[in-house]
Amino acid sequence: MVARHIPEDFDPASTDDPDEVHALYRDLRLRCPVAHTDSYGGFWALTTYREVRAAALDDSRFISSVKAVVPSDPRGLRRPPLNFDAPRHTPYRRALDATLSRRRLSGLEPVLRSHAVRVLTPMLERASGDIAQEFGALYPAWVTTEWLNLDPELAPALAETAACWVRAWRLQDAEVVNTMSGRMYDIARALVADRREHPRPVEEDPASSLLAQRVDGEPLDDEHIVGALRQSLVVGMVAPPIVIGSIATHLGTEQELQQRLRAEPHLVPAALEEFLRLYAPYRGFARTVVEPTVVLGREILPGVPVTLTYASANRDATVFDDPDGFELDRPNIADHLAFGRGRHRCPGAPMARLMLRVALEELLARTASFTAVGCREGARMPELGIVSSHLRFVLPGDERRGDAERRS
Repeated sequence: MVARHIPEDFDPASTDDPDEVHALYRDLRLRCPVAHTDSYGGFWALTTYREVRAAALDDSRFISSVKAVVPSDPRGLRRPPLNFDAPRHTPYRRALDATLSRRRLSGLEPVLRSHAVRVLTPMLERASGDIAQEFGALYPAWVTTEWLNLDPELAPALAETAACWVRAWRLQDAEVVNTMSGRMYDIARALVADRREHPRPVEEDPASSLLAQRVDGEPLDDEHIVGALRQSLVVGMVAPPIVIGSIATHLGTEQELQQRLRAEPHLVPAALEEFLRLYAPYRGFARTVVEPTVVLGREILPGVPVTLTYASANRDATVFDDPDGFELDRPNIADHLAFGRGRHRCPGAPMARLMLRVALEELLARTASFTAVGCREGARMPELGIVSSHLRFVLPGDERRGDAERRS
């Protein structure tokens, strides 16, 4: 059988600089909207809004059970709900959704706010710090700890373990991935064991909610429950530092917008949606087709991963005017795909919005201004955004003292 030759249209690992990645996507949307690469074993990339959204909604044709991320876990493990197709994924998704109600999130907000303030304080006292690596890596660990009702002593260890796991995953270092993943599996198994003995209300505890699920009268598989919790530990730790770093860097270079949001905090939720459109933290989640499928004239065969580049779709000029610019109260902002679409849209979106809103509100309220300084580090495949960004802070009162000293 003659091998099927497909031209290579782009190199996804050519740069980690977010601006350069978006420039690549802009070129592909115009030149080759359904693009192919030989990198990471070969995969397709859908880059235009219409095609990305359509594939995300067509979960019977574009399935997640073969490969959900490129590059994927080097061990090839499959965990629900991300790596399961309907209907197998549904009870896991239903269980997690039940713990993210508006009522529960409203109750969590004061606690998350206190965590945000405590984690921010050391950087503010020093008047400088890496917003992504210091605040962005630790604050989400406290959010995850509160959502899963973990022992508070686990939060710092979870932050460190998840950060090590992410770095190793990006480098495809299977040995370190195994070690760090094993630690998170230990946390998940201990959590399940405890909830079997001491169940909590299902609407307030993910482990208890998963244990309570039934399919044809039977409970979910123990290892799949552990896997779902293990996946929750990671997902809640990977994206937030990138989004926080990207938003803070944007505001650290756009002082007028920063001051407006500080003066009018009621605008923060709308601003957050535009930031999510601009700074979706993944280059794309993957699917595979169940049958030969033609998209914009190019044939995709089963078994070959297809990435849905939400970050590219969110900057498609045919959908969003001035797509690379920040527009407060963009009329069609609800159309952004930062959290995906369809059955596999991000289940943690309500928690993510709350977490990011609280972080942004506290950062603005507790500073008079902040400026992005020095070098910034971009995320490697499969993420996209800022993973290291240093800020210099001016606290309320300090700017007045500085003005007085300059006048004297």
